Amino acid sequence: MDGTPDAMIAAMGARARAAARVLAATPTAVKQHAIAEAAEALRVAQPAILEANAADMAQATAAGLSPAMLDRLRLDPSRIAAMADGVAAVAGLADPVGAIIDETVRPNGLALARVRVPIGVIGIVYESRPNVTADAAALCIGSGNAAILRGGSEARRSNAAIHAGLAAGLAAGGLPHDSVQLVATTDRAAVGAMLSAEGVIDLVIPRGGKGLVARVQAEARIPVLAHLDGINHVYVDASAEPAMAAAIVRDAKMRRTGVCGAMETLLIDRAYPAARALVAALRATGCEVRGDAAVLALDPAILPATEADWDTEYLDAIASVALVGGVAGAIAHIARHGSHHTDAIVAEDAGVAERFLAEVDSAIVLWNASTQFADGGEFGLGAEIGIATGRLHARGPVALEGLTTYKWVGKGAGQVRG
Repeated sequence: MDGTPDAMIAAMGARARAAARVLAATPTAVKQHAIAEAAEALRVAQPAILEANAADMAQATAAGLSPAMLDRLRLDPSRIAAMADGVAAVAGLADPVGAIIDETVRPNGLALARVRVPIGVIGIVYESRPNVTADAAALCIGSGNAAILRGGSEARRSNAAIHAGLAAGLAAGGLPHDSVQLVATTDRAAVGAMLSAEGVIDLVIPRGGKGLVARVQAEARIPVLAHLDGINHVYVDASAEPAMAAAIVRDAKMRRTGVCGAMETLLIDRAYPAARALVAALRATGCEVRGDAAVLALDPAILPATEADWDTEYLDAIASVALVGGVAGAIAHIARHGSHHTDAIVAEDAGVAERFLAEVDSAIVLWNASTQFADGGEFGLGAEIGIATGRLHARGPVALEGLTTYKWVGKGAGQVRG
């Protein structure tokens, strides 16, 4: 066999397909035990993971990666513990495989049911965040799928150390060695090989920046599950309780600025009585504020927003702020500039809030809660493999159920159409 990326992915795919057939028929208890073993193996591998991550961080810092990218790359004992806990949580989730979605009996007596089944072989292309290696492995195994993982070159050592721990745990749990494979090469052509692997990989999921996701969506010849941007909004209505509004806005923007659930734009009802204090509270956290003309009038230290700001995912301590004409103005602004990811309203008026929840076309809409809850773990789904913002198959945090499809099962008693 030649050593081209196409040949490498084809060979990995063949092994993954064989493993997927085994996984699809593996009992729930066996999968859950293996995932729990993988979580424990990650805890045991913490020293090796930290050493690998330190080398990746040194190289990334020297290469001039942005603070947001470095934050995504960095691991410490608490993050590794959270990663292992996320994997362990998947072991405790209900297995979607075999679940009956709905069933009916036709007039001729033929019983039909739609039953959840694994998708098969899932490819995950990601960058920066090494925790995706663990999340993807656990979720694919939990839903009966084999996985082919291709992480970014900046996290090469971290991903390899995490994968080694996972593989040891899964093997100890009795699952096929090829259930989760990591593409070893950093050659970008390997990504192209994955994206064109029709019949080899059934679904590809990109996790990373806009450039990576755009490339995957443009080049893939297989189905893609992804989101391109996290241009998320918090709208503060005139009826909002000021202390709650300030707390939510601060958390939504500044808890972690580099995550896809971070607020990028703050919309404030023109009738809200504490707009000046709200913007001041955001600026006091160290966040740079860029505002429209009405916001500039609140504080001369605010920078003027350009038209591009409303369409920018900063992933940094920067927020654009606009005053809008009530909930209708907020909905219109989000429709023009949002990315269908996560948008929130802060309001005491239930009627206004329900209108926002009904009319904002995003995968996640929230009332009186921070956009930083856009996370599979916070939704009780265990680890997540990503946030899907499309309208087909899965939407919002994608976990076990989102990694299944279904088949029709019919049971008859000799029926023929004749």
